Amino acid sequence: MSDHTISQDYANDLMFDLQKSFWDERGLGARFRTVSVGREHFKSTVLPQITSNEIGDFIRAIEKALKNEGIVANISFTEDGRLLRVQVQGCIHRVVEDRLGKLGIPPFTCVPANLIAFAIEEKLDRPVELAEIKVEAGCCNLLLVTFEQRPVLR
Repeated sequence: MSDHTISQDYANDLMFDLQKSFWDERGLGARFRTVSVGREHFKSTVLPQITSNEIGDFIRAIEKALKNEGIVANISFTEDGRLLRVQVQGCIHRVVEDRLGKLGIPPFTCVPANLIAFAIEEKLDRPVELAEIKVEAGCCNLLLVTFEQRPVLR
Protein backbone atom coordinates (compact mmCIF):
# COMPACT_ATOMS: atom_id res chain seq x y z
CA MET A 1 0.00 0.00 0.00
CA SER A 2 1.18 3.53 -0.75
CA ASP A 3 1.81 6.26 1.82
CA HIS A 4 0.44 8.78 -0.67
CA THR A 5 -2.54 10.69 0.67
CA ILE A 6 -5.53 11.78 -1.38
CA SER A 7 -6.67 15.37 -1.69
CA GLN A 8 -9.42 16.77 0.47
CA ASP A 9 -11.31 17.79 -2.69
CA TYR A 10 -11.22 14.20 -3.96
CA ALA A 11 -12.48 12.82 -0.63
CA ASN A 12 -15.27 15.39 -0.43
CA ASP A 13 -16.27 14.76 -4.05
CA LEU A 14 -16.62 11.05 -3.23
CA MET A 15 -18.57 11.82 -0.06
CA PHE A 16 -20.88 14.12 -2.02
CA ASP A 17 -21.52 11.48 -4.68
CA LEU A 18 -22.16 8.77 -2.08
CA GLN A 19 -24.49 10.95 0.00
CA LYS A 20 -26.35 12.16 -3.08
CA SER A 21 -26.82 8.58 -4.31
CA PHE A 22 -28.01 7.45 -0.90
CA TRP A 23 -30.42 10.40 -0.70
CA ASP A 24 -31.77 9.57 -4.16
CA GLU A 25 -32.40 6.01 -2.97
CA ARG A 26 -33.72 6.62 0.56
CA GLY A 27 -34.58 10.30 1.03
CA LEU A 28 -34.62 11.38 4.66
CA GLY A 29 -34.53 7.70 5.63
CA ALA A 30 -30.84 7.81 4.71
CA ARG A 31 -30.24 9.55 8.05
CA PHE A 32 -31.00 6.35 9.90
CA ARG A 33 -28.60 4.34 7.74
CA THR A 34 -25.58 6.64 8.02
CA VAL A 35 -25.19 6.72 11.81
CA SER A 36 -22.16 4.43 11.65
CA VAL A 37 -20.18 6.51 9.16
CA GLY A 38 -16.75 7.26 10.65
CA ARG A 39 -16.96 4.87 13.57
CA GLU A 40 -14.49 2.20 12.47
CA HIS A 41 -11.64 4.67 12.04
CA PHE A 42 -12.19 6.16 15.47
CA LYS A 43 -12.67 2.93 17.42
CA SER A 44 -8.91 2.67 17.63
CA THR A 45 -8.08 6.39 17.80
CA VAL A 46 -10.69 7.93 20.11
CA LEU A 47 -12.30 5.30 22.31
CA PRO A 48 -9.03 4.28 24.01
CA GLN A 49 -8.60 7.93 25.06
CA ILE A 50 -11.97 8.02 26.82
CA THR A 51 -11.43 6.96 30.41
CA SER A 52 -14.32 8.68 32.20
CA ASN A 53 -18.05 8.21 31.98
CA GLU A 54 -18.82 11.89 31.45
CA ILE A 55 -20.32 13.00 28.14
CA GLY A 56 -18.27 16.21 28.21
CA ASP A 57 -15.07 14.16 28.38
CA PHE A 58 -16.24 12.10 25.40
CA ILE A 59 -16.79 15.24 23.35
CA ARG A 60 -13.44 16.74 24.34
CA ALA A 61 -11.62 13.52 23.35
CA ILE A 62 -13.45 13.44 20.00
CA GLU A 63 -12.69 17.13 19.43
CA LYS A 64 -9.00 16.55 20.18
CA ALA A 65 -8.79 13.62 17.76
CA LEU A 66 -10.67 15.46 15.00
CA LYS A 67 -8.56 18.59 15.48
CA ASN A 68 -5.35 16.54 15.39
CA GLU A 69 -6.44 15.03 12.08
CA GLY A 70 -7.40 18.46 10.69
CA ILE A 71 -11.09 17.56 10.36
CA VAL A 72 -12.61 20.26 12.59
CA ALA A 73 -11.48 23.55 14.09
CA ASN A 74 -13.63 23.43 17.21
CA ILE A 75 -16.46 21.53 18.90
CA SER A 76 -18.53 23.07 21.69
CA PHE A 77 -21.62 21.75 23.44
CA THR A 78 -24.28 22.28 26.06
CA GLU A 79 -26.34 19.69 27.88
CA ASP A 80 -29.98 20.26 28.83
CA GLY A 81 -31.34 17.09 30.37
CA ARG A 82 -31.57 14.53 27.58
CA LEU A 83 -30.75 17.12 24.91
CA LEU A 84 -27.19 17.59 23.76
CA ARG A 85 -26.58 20.65 21.59
CA VAL A 86 -23.30 20.50 19.72
CA GLN A 87 -21.71 23.16 17.56
CA VAL A 88 -19.03 22.08 15.07
CA GLN A 89 -16.90 24.78 13.50
CA GLY A 90 -14.47 24.47 10.62
CA CYS A 91 -15.38 20.95 9.48
CA ILE A 92 -13.61 19.94 6.27
CA HIS A 93 -16.78 18.18 5.11
CA ARG A 94 -18.91 21.33 5.27
CA VAL A 95 -18.42 21.77 1.51
CA VAL A 96 -20.35 18.51 0.98
CA GLU A 97 -23.33 19.81 2.97
CA ASP A 98 -23.22 23.11 1.10
CA ARG A 99 -23.27 21.31 -2.27
CA LEU A 100 -26.14 19.06 -1.19
CA GLY A 101 -28.02 22.10 0.13
CA LYS A 102 -27.84 23.74 -3.30
CA LEU A 103 -29.76 20.72 -4.60
CA GLY A 104 -32.40 21.08 -1.88
CA ILE A 105 -31.09 18.11 0.11
CA PRO A 106 -31.08 18.78 3.86
CA PRO A 107 -28.06 17.65 5.89
CA PHE A 108 -28.62 14.09 7.06
CA THR A 109 -25.26 12.79 8.26
CA CYS A 110 -22.43 14.20 10.37
CA VAL A 111 -19.26 12.36 11.32
CA PRO A 112 -18.64 14.30 14.57
CA ALA A 113 -22.26 13.66 15.66
CA ASN A 114 -21.88 9.98 14.81
CA LEU A 115 -18.74 9.75 16.93
CA ILE A 116 -20.37 11.46 19.90
CA ALA A 117 -23.36 9.12 19.66
CA PHE A 118 -21.03 6.14 19.33
CA ALA A 119 -19.08 7.11 22.46
CA ILE A 120 -22.26 7.53 24.51
CA GLU A 121 -23.67 4.23 23.28
CA GLU A 122 -20.40 2.34 23.83
CA LYS A 123 -19.39 3.81 27.19
CA LEU A 124 -22.80 4.39 28.80
CA ASP A 125 -24.97 1.87 26.94
CA ARG A 126 -27.47 4.65 26.22
CA PRO A 127 -29.18 5.01 22.85
CA VAL A 128 -28.67 8.34 21.08
CA GLU A 129 -30.52 9.87 18.14
CA LEU A 130 -29.29 12.64 15.90
CA ALA A 131 -32.47 14.70 15.78
CA GLU A 132 -31.34 17.74 13.82
CA ILE A 133 -28.50 19.17 11.78
CA LYS A 134 -28.62 22.88 10.97
CA VAL A 135 -25.92 24.23 8.68
CA GLU A 136 -25.48 27.87 9.54
CA ALA A 137 -22.88 30.57 8.97
CA GLY A 138 -19.53 29.10 9.86
CA CYS A 139 -20.77 26.06 11.75
CA CYS A 140 -23.10 23.11 12.01
CA ASN A 141 -25.51 23.02 14.94
CA LEU A 142 -26.45 19.51 15.99
CA LEU A 143 -29.16 18.30 18.31
CA LEU A 144 -28.69 14.86 19.80
CA VAL A 145 -31.21 13.21 22.10
CA THR A 146 -29.91 10.77 24.69
CA PHE A 147 -32.14 8.12 26.18
CA GLU A 148 -32.01 6.11 29.36
CA GLN A 149 -29.69 3.15 29.67
CA ARG A 150 -30.94 0.04 27.96
CA PRO A 151 -32.63 -2.42 30.31
CA VAL A 152 -30.84 -5.65 31.04
CA LEU A 153 -33.02 -8.67 30.38
CA ARG A 154 -32.31 -11.74 32.46
